[in-house]
Amino acid sequence: MKSSVLAAPSGAGRPVVRNAVATKSKMPWRDVVALALAAFFVVGSITNIFAPGSIYEEYLTWGYPPWFHFVTGSLELTTAVLLTRANTRVLGAALGGSVVLGALATVTLHGEYGHAAAPLVVSIPTIGVGWSARRSLKAPNA
Repeated sequence: MKSSVLAAPSGAGRPVVRNAVATKSKMPWRDVVALALAAFFVVGSITNIFAPGSIYEEYLTWGYPPWFHFVTGSLELTTAVLLTRANTRVLGAALGGSVVLGALATVTLHGEYGHAAAPLVVSIPTIGVGWSARRSLKAPNA
């Protein structure tokens, strides 16, 4: 909480200290969700780019080439960057949705349904952010 010091009234020995009301953030919910989603994709990109042995082995088990984890990580990092700016958010949501759909298809086709939880959960805010950003772009400028 911020404090402000007011000038002391004439004849008074001490200044008056009044607590200012803390201002609430004016960041819209759609920005908060988009940034949280971007953070998720950054973590995913780091995990895929630096793929520890278990992740690397999973990609090979799924039939992807040895370098494919770099592709996935790069797409996730690009998604995160696009989600951080309002004017590229639709593209970020579309790319992120594609990455999530690819992950969901991969684990479903290989019967690894336990791995499907994260893509399913992330798909909901990804669709919401994309829908909201699309509507914001269509809104008339006032």
